[in-house]
Parts: sequence; C-alpha cells; structure tokens
Amino acid sequence: MSTEQHWITTPLTEELVRGALDLERTERGLLPHRLPAWARAQCADGQLAMAESQPSGVRLVFRTAATAVELDVVATKRVYEGAPARPDGMYDLVVDGRFAARAGVTDGDVVTIDMAAGSVRMNPGPVRTLRFTGLAGQDKRVEIWLPHNETTRLVALRTDAPVAAAPQDGKRVWLHHGSSISHGSNAAHPTAIWPALASARGGVELVNLGFGGSALLDPFTARTMRDTPADLLSVKVGLNLVNTDLMRLRAFGPAVHGFLDTIRDGHPTAPLLVVSPIYCAIHEHTPGPSAVDPSGMATGRLSFTATGDPARTAEGQLTLTVIRDALSRIVEQRAADDPNLHYLDGRELYGEADYAELPLPDELHPDAATHARMGERFAALAFGSGGPFGGV
Repeated sequence: MSTEQHWITTPLTEELVRGALDLERTERGLLPHRLPAWARAQCADGQLAMAESQPSGVRLVFRTAATAVELDVVATKRVYEGAPARPDGMYDLVVDGRFAARAGVTDGDVVTIDMAAGSVRMNPGPVRTLRFTGLAGQDKRVEIWLPHNETTRLVALRTDAPVAAAPQDGKRVWLHHGSSISHGSNAAHPTAIWPALASARGGVELVNLGFGGSALLDPFTARTMRDTPADLLSVKVGLNLVNTDLMRLRAFGPAVHGFLDTIRDGHPTAPLLVVSPIYCAIHEHTPGPSAVDPSGMATGRLSFTATGDPARTAEGQLTLTVIRDALSRIVEQRAADDPNLHYLDGRELYGEADYAELPLPDELHPDAATHARMGERFAALAFGSGGPFGGV
C-alpha cells in the first residue's frame, strides 16, 4: 500500500461499480455479486456461488484527471488438484473507451478443489495493490474491468487527483444470461470475453449474467432478469442442461416457456434474443453428463468427454441437436404473439467449420481466438443492420 501524502482515497460505493447486481460489504472488502442476495439464498450450489461471485463484466467506472491509480484487492485463486495451474486473473484499464493497460496479482486467497474427492479447502491470503501510472492529466473516463474468472474483493481505491462518479452516457443496457462460454471461460482477459467484445462493438452497457456451469433455467435467474433494468435482453441456453444431464425434453419445453414468461413480466416489449448452443462435438448427438477425460489428465491437459448414450434421446434425454430443434420451435410459436422475440442459432457464432479451424481446447470451452470471433459475429448479427438489437 502506498504511503505518499498526495494520494486521495475514494470510498468504494455502488455509484462507481457497473455490471454488478449486489455489493456485499465484508471484513476484507467490497465483494461484487452478479446475483442479488435473495436469489443466492434460494440455491446452495457451490458451483453457482463461485460463478456468480466472479465479476465477469463488472467494472469500476469514474471520471478523474489522475495520472496514477491504485486499487487494493483480495483475489481468490483456484487450484484444481491434478490439473495445470490456472493463469492469474487480469484487470483491464480502459480510458475514454480505449484499452490502456493490464495488470494482475499473483497471490491472494487460495481455494483448492479436488474434483475426484469432492473436497474444497481455502487458505486466506494477502491484500495486494494494482498500480496504473503514466495516465494523461486531463479529465477522462476511467474503467477498471475486474477479472472475469477470479472472485475479487475491492479494498481501496486511490488516485493522485479527485474522483467523481461517471454520469450515465445514454447507452442502451444489454442484459445477457448464458453458461461458462458467456462467463468467459478460457478468455485471456476481461474485456476479451465475447459478450464484452460484442457490447463494445454494439455501443451498449453490458450486464453479464453468464454463470459457469449454471445456465440451468433457474427461476431465480429469470426473476433477476425480470427485475433488472435493461433495454436489450438475451438468453443463451442449452449446453449446461446437457452436460449436467439436468432434465428431460418433457421438462425442458415448459421450463423455457416459464423462463421467458418471467422475463416478459418485467420487460414486455424489449427486444429479447434466444440463442441456442454453439457447436460442441462431444454433445451434438451424445447426452451428458460430461466428465473429465482421464486420458487428458494423465498428460496434464484438462479435457472433457460425454458419458451418455445417444440411444437414450428417444427417451427424452437432451443433446445439443435436440435443444436447438426445441428452442427454434418454441421461439417460432411465441413470436406469433411477440414480435420482439428472436432466435439465433448458436452455430452462426461458432459452427462445425469453426471447430475444424479453432477446436475447443478442452472440448467444451472456446479459447481467446474463438471468443474474438464470437464477439464479432454476435455484434454483426444482433447489433448490425436488420439485427434484433439494431437501431438507436
């Protein structure tokens, strides 16, 4: 922590935080959440708790003439027994809409996960300081995008000039829900996840409810979307329902209808885009659940395989092909009375030809290059001329 007298400490308040739906004040700092407390109380699942506390799309936003900025944080590092070490989460500095710098911290709280034993242990770590220096001395809009894949407590913000909350600039708000792919798995840094790239190209403010392993048509997520102010909404659903083997086709259709009904209770006429899964070879025709491929672990590579029986689709077990067919029918049916409801086949973002060129490294999640491709394509298809989010 810096001790120079010219530093100004600014209280961390909700006026400075964008993209979070709740801010929890803890003994070790301000913890952004992407689900409100009432929703978190309705599900004790550890995977969801981890995912929603990872601040994908969350950023500090303020105006200042400071030439230097310091942010004290407590990062949460995840270690998976037997798997390669995960890269440190990154913090992206964006000044007046342009990327300016990137930094990270190498330690913090450490959570060690043994997937085989089903055990988790946590060792507390230190507060660390991020420093961004050499900024221009005039008034500017500063954004610090928090790591998309690393739970982060915000402890203190210091600058060498006063800070003011940045006024809303009239941009439309895009509220998106999806799986780990929307969360940003395997992206290199927080402004490089595909929803962040698409929002930048589309000129909108992102609220990202992409939850790794947890896009499961949960009613509390639908109610959260219902209650969150937004101009544009999208739901990307399917992969987690297959790779958790959570439900059968009989339950899937009514669950999708109920999810969309709830969103429409709060956003009756806003453009609403339903996005089906991207191409994923292991689950195109084979049901879940997914499992870690032991042959990959033996070589230090984390990869997944499908363990279901394709013959069981006749009994209603879900595959990505089954889900795409069902989603397209549901949207077509509802769009007859809801002209602002739209459908996008996820294979237009990443299809079989893309898989041949840019295979999914672990057979489930895209890499950095694929996130870039998906962000560009989504922006063109959704925000471009004739797209469901086009217009002013």
